[in-house]
Amino acid sequence: MLTLRGRGSRRGNALSHLGIIKDGALLVRDGVIAEVGTRAVIETLPEAKNADKLDVGGRVVLPGFVDSHTHLIHAASRAEEYELKIAGASYEEIARKGGGILNSVKKLRAATTEALELRALSALKQFAACGTTTLEAKSGYGLNLTNEMTILGLHSRLQALQPIEIVSTFLGAHAVPAEYRNKANGAERYINLLTGTLIPEIGEDRLAEFCDVFCDRGAFTVEQAKRILQAGRQWGLSPRLHAEQLTRTGATQLAVQLGAASCDHLEHVNRADIRALAKSNTVATLLPGCDFHLGLKRYAPARDLIEAGAIVALATDYNPGTSPTVSMPMILSLACSQLRMTPAEAITAATINGAYALRREKRIGSLEVGKQADLAVFEVADYREIPYYFGVNTCWATMKRGKIIQKQNF
Repeated sequence: MLTLRGRGSRRGNALSHLGIIKDGALLVRDGVIAEVGTRAVIETLPEAKNADKLDVGGRVVLPGFVDSHTHLIHAASRAEEYELKIAGASYEEIARKGGGILNSVKKLRAATTEALELRALSALKQFAACGTTTLEAKSGYGLNLTNEMTILGLHSRLQALQPIEIVSTFLGAHAVPAEYRNKANGAERYINLLTGTLIPEIGEDRLAEFCDVFCDRGAFTVEQAKRILQAGRQWGLSPRLHAEQLTRTGATQLAVQLGAASCDHLEHVNRADIRALAKSNTVATLLPGCDFHLGLKRYAPARDLIEAGAIVALATDYNPGTSPTVSMPMILSLACSQLRMTPAEAITAATINGAYALRREKRIGSLEVGKQADLAVFEVADYREIPYYFGVNTCWATMKRGKIIQKQNF
């Protein structure tokens, strides 16, 4: 049993401290962990004698994955762009031709709410099958009042329909929508819509916890991102940022300045950015699935970030264009093979540090007394085999708040 017990986020060498208990056991009461220890000790407790028992047969147990960066609600794949990428077209070339984010916006605006809900429910079932028990979900494929509200409303509805915990983020600043691009001062007019209408309505109705901005070349500038995130903060939305994915913009420094919960991607951070993150409580969330799917050779400098002392998390970046995967085990494999993280570091980054990125580390992300009984059981003999078997789902069972939500037959 990998408990990952300990306080708060993990940095540096602490990323490798998994708190392993051989032949471990948990006692769960009302969905919360009441006791943790060896099986020999737990089974002697009076309350354990009358408890329902789940014997996992010597498998590996760890906290459920906390996927702290996804774009859950979208209408369709962008498989047609996949071929263009294979042929050599860059992400930005595809975007300039109306592809990329705006392609997904067009498809979502044409979709029914029912179709979006069914697609998301299917994805959530697959997330659970891979061991994920909590995920962050961003809006950002609506880019107008009606459709952004639809996406955020679906986050809330989906929470009531299935067991995975959904943390909602407003990403209206994902791109400047097509209808504003040919207008004079179109970007500024759209930002005024965000700060003057969307953010106040979302904050008033508490439809999201976080506000995010895609701050990069071809998207929003650092100055624009700062205005949007400050507006979000005024309405109770904590900041987070897409930062330094395509080029270095200074978005990481902005994230640290604003005390953002996380800044994500980070392929183009420099040494000053790494030092700033190391001195801060802003989580460096790495998304190797995106680089893998785009066929890029440049990944985020995980080793430099870890050695500097930054809080490093891992997430899928599940989205239809650049990372169409729900599999955190595959992300662990990429983190080990491409980012040169150890299996222990990758597991910590995908559990307790992901929980910290969502400001939920006090109740999820580790197996400790008082926390939710969120866990994943893997059909492996050694935890290192989880990333070792890349592209293979060895998750045997997933539990949320003490209840089995997905179980596989091997």
